[in-house]
Amino acid sequence: MSQSNIPNITPQITVTREDAVTLLLSSIAMEELGLSHIINAEGEKLQYILGTLPGVSAPTVSLTDILDVNESVRDTLREITKKNFILDSKLNNILSTPIAIGPTGPPGPTGPSGGPPGPTGATGPAGPAGPTGAQGVAGPAGAQGPIGPQGPAGPAGPAGTQGPAGPAGAQGPAGPAGPQGVAGPAGPQGEPGVQGAQGPAGPAGPAGPAGAVGPQGPAGPAGPQGVAGPAGATGAQGPAGAAGPDGPIGPTGATGATGATGPSGPTGATGPTGTIGSVPFIDLQNAAPQNVGAAAELITFTTSLTNNPAVFGFVGPSTNWTINQTGNYYINFELVADSLVATTERVTATILGDGNPIAGLFIDVPSGLALELTRTIIVPVTIVPATIQLQVQGSAGSSFNITAAMVSYRIGDL
Repeated sequence: MSQSNIPNITPQITVTREDAVTLLLSSIAMEELGLSHIINAEGEKLQYILGTLPGVSAPTVSLTDILDVNESVRDTLREITKKNFILDSKLNNILSTPIAIGPTGPPGPTGPSGGPPGPTGATGPAGPAGPTGAQGVAGPAGAQGPIGPQGPAGPAGPAGTQGPAGPAGAQGPAGPAGPQGVAGPAGPQGEPGVQGAQGPAGPAGPAGPAGAVGPQGPAGPAGPQGVAGPAGATGAQGPAGAAGPDGPIGPTGATGATGATGPSGPTGATGPTGTIGSVPFIDLQNAAPQNVGAAAELITFTTSLTNNPAVFGFVGPSTNWTINQTGNYYINFELVADSLVATTERVTATILGDGNPIAGLFIDVPSGLALELTRTIIVPVTIVPATIQLQVQGSAGSSFNITAAMVSYRIGDL
């Protein structure tokens, strides 16, 4: 295989070791300045969505919009954190580079021989230690450790929807009829009609034997109705009889067809835009990394920011903070685990509510790297005060430096 050639650069540029170190430090400063502008832009993004950016009117946003912006800011800060780890390693290597080394001068002339050797002087103090050498290449990653025990069961899910109503039961027997009321007195009888004249009677013949009864003939047409006689006066109504007991309720009839939908009413006027800043929140952080090994430890938070001390309580430094009013709460934790051992180890983070696990997350961190864990949940709080904690635990033989933060908002009342 052929080797690449170094091109001829004209005019020749001479850069001393000290100049190179200065340029490298300047590049780190410029990169940090760029990252600071990005962080500032992310902060203004949060101010805008929360309606607190000076000179800009508050937008109309939903809870989903706030969560989306929070996720975008979190992703950007995660990448900035990784970049800072690289810049830190670059800065440490530059600072360990010796720069005050000049060229070796020519040897001086040999001086004249002196007199007899004098007495041996006392041993001088030891000189300062030399600079630390560059870090060696990391060894190969060890075999993956066994899978840790299964985490605790999550909280019970919400109750299912109510099933459809069962079929109607059979109709019960009818109740007994009530007693009949007393009949009223009969009215006076009308005048009898005029009787027609009777014809003469014929002689009676001898009676024959009775014949068999023939089939009934069809009914003849109805004769015309006679003229009704004048109605008699109506008698007084008798007293009403006592009401019998109610019979059982019959089965429900089929539902009728849905009527046509009426026209929509006119749209009402748009109300004024509300402010997002009234939503109670708390933001906690630990000021310095906390070392965690195989034993479970609670993260100690040292600083906090809240806009409503009546809803959230914290007195630092402490591992506990409280929710003091009922409602539905958005709880998020973010932590960076920096591995301090020579193998890949697992770290687990768990949110505790009143000492009981609510939600957790784990990740395997390779030797010499720092990885981020983040988890977001929504917790209904019905009993107050509710104590919230963040517990972190490594695997056997592990050692981590943990940098952590927790954020909580109240998103609705029960």
